[in-house]
Amino acid sequence: MQIEILTPEKKLFAGDVYGVQLPGVSGSFEILEKHAPMVSALRAGAVKILLDRNGKNSSYIISGGFIEVFENKVTLLVEGASAA
Repeated sequence: MQIEILTPEKKLFAGDVYGVQLPGVSGSFEILEKHAPMVSALRAGAVKILLDRNGKNSSYIISGGFIEVFENKVTLLVEGASAA
């Protein structure tokens, strides 16, 4: 699936990934390929991008924002983020 992490200043990450783990306002959750369409708010915390099925990943610390999942594309709109 495709993922983009966008801040007001720049595109922080874009690419094909296996999945993503996120800090939702009601608790952490995970998005994998072919997930149902959704929009959700995110709280401050760690976003873990699962780059492949072999355990390779990348992490970012966000200060809150929103996620949209639609047609195997995930878009994160975050207030601020930095590599973890």
